[in-house]
Amino acid sequence: MAKDAPKMRGYRSRDKLSGRLRKKRSDTKIATIQKAYHRKLTRKAGLQLGTFLSRRHKKSLKRLLK
Repeated sequence: MAKDAPKMRGYRSRDKLSGRLRKKRSDTKIATIQKAYHRKLTRKAGLQLGTFLSRRHKKSLKRLLK
């Protein structure tokens, strides 16, 4: 499987109806994201993405990583 688009990290699936990239699930563990993006976000690796985003007052993973 090839990468989806230039400058994209990893492989992301697309929505069948609109063709837009799907959002990252909110129940994804922070440890998984830290491993995929090679970034240390927090020491609490068992925390879920949705909880982490709400505590940081961010709307998406993209805005968190900027």
